[in-house]
Amino acid sequence: MAEITAQAVKELRDLTNLPMMEVKRALTEANGDQARAIELLKESNKKVSIKRAENATSEGLIKTAVTADGALAGMVEIQCESAPVAKADDFIFLADQCLKQLLNGPGASTAAELLAQPSPDRPGTTLATLLEEVVGKIREKMVLARVLRVSGPAGAYTHHDGKTGVLFCASGENKTAPVLRDVAMHIAALKPVVTNPEELSAADVTAERARLTAEAAASGKPANIIEKMVDGRMKTYYAEQGVLGFQLFAKDDSKTVNQALAESGLKPISFTRWILGN
Repeated sequence: MAEITAQAVKELRDLTNLPMMEVKRALTEANGDQARAIELLKESNKKVSIKRAENATSEGLIKTAVTADGALAGMVEIQCESAPVAKADDFIFLADQCLKQLLNGPGASTAAELLAQPSPDRPGTTLATLLEEVVGKIREKMVLARVLRVSGPAGAYTHHDGKTGVLFCASGENKTAPVLRDVAMHIAALKPVVTNPEELSAADVTAERARLTAEAAASGKPANIIEKMVDGRMKTYYAEQGVLGFQLFAKDDSKTVNQALAESGLKPISFTRWILGN
């Protein structure tokens, strides 16, 4: 049997970042063959994933980003078992690699589709392999739960705890307007229900307009004045129902979200808000 030197153990440990005794066992089983030892370690790491398959992944990170030209925005959610692991450098690197590939690669509509793609900063390694390596090193179950990529103009925001993420889409030519991120932050904080009034129940909107019209008519004012009164009150109704565009803008409550966007030539189209694990 080949002698397993301290130098050989150190070299393999530096390559894999795995515990010294685990590396030494693999080298011993591989009779000193480093390449074979690496294969054994990979097999062992897969077994770790299988052993922990039933474990709950209630912690993790949501990551968001927008390309420099504002043409694309992306969001990924990667889950793990414990809060300390969600802050570990290797876990954060894995999340960043997934997001970077989502934005700069061909795109993906599912986590499995993204994991089959390359890791941008690890040539010759897929994201799935990178995930296996991080699982093997940290010894905790990890799951790429969700991925989303949208076209700009778009704003992206992740709350400081990494557990809430938002992508906001608008129409217009100004794809890099700072207000896009501000609106995404607004969505995270104020939790609108829909983007525009058309997404509310048509029956409910019709009933509310009829009620307000009847109230205004009792004032005896002319029809054109009544119509303006009702339109104004409907804006308040939309805000109360959680319509994004009619909410007072979190960054400057002297204007609505619609007004803030209009200043940059933009209109709200849609948004997606993720809460970790929900």
